Amino acid sequence: MYDIHSRPGSSYRQGLIILLALVGAGLVVGSLISGGVWTLMTGRSIFTMQEDMNDPAYLNAMRVMQLVATLFVFFIPAVITAMVLNKKPYRFLGFNFWFSRKQVIMTMLIMLAALPLVGALGELNKMIPLTKSLTEKFQQLEDTYADQVKILANIKTPADFLLSLLVMAVAPAIFEETMFRGGLQNLLQKLMKNPWLAIGITSILFSAIHISFYGFLPRVALGVVLGLLFYYSGSIWLCILGHFFNNALVVTQIYVYQRQGKSVEEAMNETFPIWYGILGLAALYFLFRFFRRNAEQDRKTLVPQEQVAVEDQWMT
Repeated sequence: MYDIHSRPGSSYRQGLIILLALVGAGLVVGSLISGGVWTLMTGRSIFTMQEDMNDPAYLNAMRVMQLVATLFVFFIPAVITAMVLNKKPYRFLGFNFWFSRKQVIMTMLIMLAALPLVGALGELNKMIPLTKSLTEKFQQLEDTYADQVKILANIKTPADFLLSLLVMAVAPAIFEETMFRGGLQNLLQKLMKNPWLAIGITSILFSAIHISFYGFLPRVALGVVLGLLFYYSGSIWLCILGHFFNNALVVTQIYVYQRQGKSVEEAMNETFPIWYGILGLAALYFLFRFFRRNAEQDRKTLVPQEQVAVEDQWMT
C-alpha cells in the first residue's frame, strides 16, 4: 500500500526495476571510481591490481576501494530509489527510531543465538555433494575470498582494529542493510504481500553476492534473521545493529587471535556441530516470539498513527 508521502504516479514494481537498474549502474561506476582510487593511492596500474591486492603494503587502498564499491553498489541505489518513490526516502527505507531499548537488547541476544545455527549450517554446507570440477572451482573462489579477508584483517594495533571495524563491520552493516532490507525486502514485501517469500528471496540474493559456496547457507540464515528483525520492527537501525554486531565479533576475534600469535584462518573457522544449530534454532524461535510481541507494543506508542494505518494493510 502507498502512504501519504508516496510520489504521484510511482509504484513499487517500478521501484524494484529502478533499484535493480541502479545496482547495475553502481557496479560500473563503483568499479571505475575504485580503479581511480587504486591508481591514486598506490601509483600502480589497474591492470596489475588483481595481483597487487595480495600485497599487504596496499592494505589502505583496498580498504578505501571496498568502501567506495559498497557505497555505489548498495547504499546509493537504495537511497535514489526511495527518493523516486517517496517524499521521505529515509523513512521509507526504515531509518526511524520506532523501537525501545528492550528491542536493542533483544537484537543482540538474537544475533548471539544465531551464531550456533549459522555455524552448524556452515558444517552442513560442506556436506553437500559436488563433482570434482565444481569442488575445485568453489574452493578456488573460497581461497580468493579468504586471501582478501586475510589482507583486510591484518590487525596489529588498536588503530588497525578500529579501522577494520569501520571497513568490515560499520560500512557493510549500513550499506548492505540499506540495500537488502530497507530497499529490496521492503519493496518485495509491499509487492508480494508475503513477508516470508520476500525475506527468503532477499536472503538468497544477500548470500549470493558474497560469492562463497561454502558460506552460502550460513549467510542465507543470517539474512533471514536480519529480515525478520526488519519485518517485525520496521526499523533498519536494528538490522544495522545486528549486522554490525555479527561482523564486529569476527573482527574482534581476529584481532585477539592475532595478538595471541594465532592465524586468521583459526579465527574465521565458524563451524559448529549440527546439533548446536538445533539449539540455536530453538532459542531463536522463543527470542523472536518475545521480540515480535514487544515490537507490536512499541508500534502502538512510537509509530505515528497514519503510518500504522498504512502498514496494517499489508503487515500480518
